[in-house]
Amino acid sequence: MANGVFHTVYGIEIDLTLPDLGDPDRPGLLEEITTPIERRERELLECLDHRSGSCRAEEHGRSPWMTIRRRTAGGRTGWVAAHLPVRHTPTPEESAKHEAMKERIARVAERHGLRAEVEARATDGRVRTDVLVTGDHGRRIGWEAQYAPISADTVRRRSRAAAEQGIVPLWVTDTDRSPVIGRAPWARVDGFGWKEIASPLAMMVRAGVRHLQQWKCLPSSERTCPDNGGSCGRFHAGWFLPALCLPAEPPTEVDRLVVASADGEFVPMRIPGRRDPRAVSRMWVPAADRDRWHDMFGPTGDENPPPGPVAGGACTRRGPDASCRYGEETLTFDDHRPRRGNPAGTGLRTFDEVPARLFRVPPQGRGLDVTAAQRGTAALAHGCEPWQIGPCARCGSPIHRYGGRGVHACAACRARVARR
Repeated sequence: MANGVFHTVYGIEIDLTLPDLGDPDRPGLLEEITTPIERRERELLECLDHRSGSCRAEEHGRSPWMTIRRRTAGGRTGWVAAHLPVRHTPTPEESAKHEAMKERIARVAERHGLRAEVEARATDGRVRTDVLVTGDHGRRIGWEAQYAPISADTVRRRSRAAAEQGIVPLWVTDTDRSPVIGRAPWARVDGFGWKEIASPLAMMVRAGVRHLQQWKCLPSSERTCPDNGGSCGRFHAGWFLPALCLPAEPPTEVDRLVVASADGEFVPMRIPGRRDPRAVSRMWVPAADRDRWHDMFGPTGDENPPPGPVAGGACTRRGPDASCRYGEETLTFDDHRPRRGNPAGTGLRTFDEVPARLFRVPPQGRGLDVTAAQRGTAALAHGCEPWQIGPCARCGSPIHRYGGRGVHACAACRARVARR
């Protein structure tokens, strides 16, 4: 990343460390160069080192064209220029797998009586979905089969646009390095070729689906304490991969997720970190587990929240640095967040007592409301003596008793009589 960039239309060098960008005669320049890339010319801003013929980014498959982003370091926020990726044309294999996955999702949905639209577009034309699956209750799942490279910003932007249309996005990838992971509802599958995807072969969801696990941390527990590796005597709860549940949960197949997500059996969850709310984990979970989690810890908020303000406050002036720093230890444009989450347990919580609201008191029924004649008929049909609820002959408490057998006393009164 650099603090200098060349404006190809005006033919000027821009110093991002200066309040006026080094050109006081253009007050709207900052707004112009920070316009999202999809709304301006891609080749508007150029790397200064590229103009001198020594740009290192191009040696690593990046383009010489730049975008402007904020970067926070040492508590200060400043504008920096970052290289845009080279526009990627999907390979024939990527295109074939993409088409096969779309066809499979649509085929499964229609086989189970769901509505499926391939390459569905919103009424305003802003949102296009690979496969839009609609359940019986109007729940809409926007499946995106993502086999070609994509930027993290594109994932967030398209997911927000889908959510604004009432569509729950569901991104499918076959690599654990995809930017879709953790940035939107997602699922990772095996790296099958297009023939396996198109076949009836079962496709398992290897990551992105989790189940709730709860346990008391005792020496006899099958799980060790997530805090100290031993046992702490407290309660723990967290989200685990199916194979790591106790007992193990069966893995979820892609075909089942197509139906279960549209029916509401599986729902997307967004779990903010306890220490850093920005460290968000996203996953698909059984709706019953989601409800149980909400009972214990309360709702976790909207699964697709709007983007928050950029942390760090106003931009501060920093020393100019126009050199290309591609490849150095710094933030990257496409994937600036570290990998978060634990492959075993995610969103682990510890508490001392089970919340009182989780206790379920069984309703106290009135018992059988039958007449003496009905009791006699039932006793005759089952070959037993008629019975009824009656008072204890000594203390008056209600007891079960058989008719016609002398004095009827409760167990406590009989015990007292026996002790005498």
